[in-house]
Amino acid sequence: MLDGLIRFVLGQRLLVIVAALAVAGAGAAAWVSLPVDAFPDVTNVQVMVLTEAPGMTPLDVERQVTFPIELAMQGLPDVREVRSTSRPALSQVVVVFEDRVDTYFARQVVFERLQLAREQLPPGTEPEMGPISTGLGEVFQYSLASDRHDLTELRTLQDWMVAPRLRAIPGVNEVNSFGGRVKQIHVVVDPQRLLEYDVTLRDILDALAANNANAGGGFIVKEWEQENIRSVGLFGSEQDIRDVVLHAEDGTPVYLSQVADVVPGHMTRLGAVSRDGHGEVAAGMVIMLKDENSKQVVERVKRALPAIERSLPEGVSVDVFYDRTDLVSAVIRTVSSALWQGGILVVLVLFLAVGHLRTALVTALSLPFTALCAFILMGASGVTANLMTLGGLAIAIGMVVDGSIVVTENIARHVREGDGRPNPALFGRAVREVARPITFSILTIILVFLPLFSLEGMEGKMFKPLALTMVFAMLGSLVAALTIVPVALSYLLRSAQRLEEPRLLQALKGRYLAVLAVAMRRRGLTLAVAAGIFAVTLALTPLLGSEFLPALDEGAIAINVVRLPNAGLDGAVATATYLENALLEFPEIETVVSKTGRAEISEDPMGPEQTDLLIMLKPRRAWKTGRNKEELVAAIQERLARVPGIRPAFSQPIALRVNELISGLKSDLAIKVFGY
Repeated sequence: MLDGLIRFVLGQRLLVIVAALAVAGAGAAAWVSLPVDAFPDVTNVQVMVLTEAPGMTPLDVERQVTFPIELAMQGLPDVREVRSTSRPALSQVVVVFEDRVDTYFARQVVFERLQLAREQLPPGTEPEMGPISTGLGEVFQYSLASDRHDLTELRTLQDWMVAPRLRAIPGVNEVNSFGGRVKQIHVVVDPQRLLEYDVTLRDILDALAANNANAGGGFIVKEWEQENIRSVGLFGSEQDIRDVVLHAEDGTPVYLSQVADVVPGHMTRLGAVSRDGHGEVAAGMVIMLKDENSKQVVERVKRALPAIERSLPEGVSVDVFYDRTDLVSAVIRTVSSALWQGGILVVLVLFLAVGHLRTALVTALSLPFTALCAFILMGASGVTANLMTLGGLAIAIGMVVDGSIVVTENIARHVREGDGRPNPALFGRAVREVARPITFSILTIILVFLPLFSLEGMEGKMFKPLALTMVFAMLGSLVAALTIVPVALSYLLRSAQRLEEPRLLQALKGRYLAVLAVAMRRRGLTLAVAAGIFAVTLALTPLLGSEFLPALDEGAIAINVVRLPNAGLDGAVATATYLENALLEFPEIETVVSKTGRAEISEDPMGPEQTDLLIMLKPRRAWKTGRNKEELVAAIQERLARVPGIRPAFSQPIALRVNELISGLKSDLAIKVFGY
């Protein structure tokens, strides 16, 4: 089969070049459409059910809300576990499915069971499913700040002007609002006046509900015209509320303003956001739809922000403090630089070994061709581009060019040993000699990665994409070695001069042959020396230490600060502001954002006793203290240890988010992979 392939390739060289160009174009298109993120998404398939239960204690929430919902989720197909958290006024139930389950199927079966659970829940509680996202879903975060508008106005702008426009961007699943004050109109009843006018609270509730509605009245036809009729009753101002009639005594109406005061107010706050020691702000978190391209989604959001900011009142600014594309771009730059450096080194080594620049450049062509082939197969198999998969390509540089090097060197050898004029028969003979060894060597390398495909759970999600990418790259390198390289050399070496073996290689070969002759004469001694070296290596291995995976640097620090369980929100915000000022004393830190309590979408149901500090660092080139990140973390730990009443836990933004969604607790493996 290989002989027939080689004859076809060298007989249809133009067709091979056209096919290679087509593959390159398809690979470039696959790269553009390939979902790109910083890290592999290790979040399991889960559906989160959130239920607001105003006024209930955690015990009541557990008994009346959480338990009925958990009970309704029993017996669903392919469910791995059901876990829950009951907080004051909030129930969170997480249904975790097997990894093979489609997300939308999981949400459908959970939604069907929720219809049954609603019948058993207390009045006023309405369970809702969380957004279709993962632990890597929060790709963009910003705050609204102003010296002219209070927190109520900022939160209103966030909820009604910023969030709806961002939510309409393709790839955005939800925009989570955090902090500020949600505007309300409060009706403050005077009990004495209720007795005086013989009015009950139920009368007030019924009157408000009945008056706050529009009603349709059909239409009137007059000759050729038609006019719609409606009764306008929706409240448009506070005065409309004051003018609500509760009842009438002897024709004299009793207005709401006679028994209650109508004043502006805000919802009971369960969370707050402060920034850089300047006090509270309103914040928003853009949540990406699952399986979307985070880089493209964030770019769309950033393009939309200027128009949104222009529509806001004067003095209100949208300040971005977390942008996932910074991390994604850093990952792509790191991998790209590794590929370029590897390619240059390959060309230099080949030039020294072969002594002919054109043959070295042809061999180097296998690098981009292999990467493009890998992108096509990654897109077809649903593998995303991230630090693990792209890093796998960078690691594989030395392996993917092996086959091309062998083919190039064997063709050069045949040209040197022949008459110096390459011809199709010579090329065919040279490629056929090494085709089978190259194929078996690459297949052997692929076999090494097969055990990784047996991993399950978080380990499987971490390493299976890496193994697939490496396999795709090796297959692409085999195709390049047996097709592109011999065809390109057949054109470039058509009028080449005699390829003399470099003097350096001649000298090395002479010494190698001498050593080889001695080793072959004394085979026993050779095997004994090899066994001794192997034994010494095994003995020294424990001294080297081991690590499951190096911690991935996100370029930011996240600190989860826990206080006493009875901590109040105002005191927690004051403590967070103090911590922000303390952290900004470090010159490496650019901005600090504190999130206390929980957001509107309570995927992380923290109480007022918990604060997440998001610390964004300056670029490394701007660090003047000489510290690295580990030393900076140690210095921050020492500084926070002097603050009484808190317990800080250090992590990174993505690590903290993934830990919360995987288990609701700190996952040991996730900490090893992502955190400290």
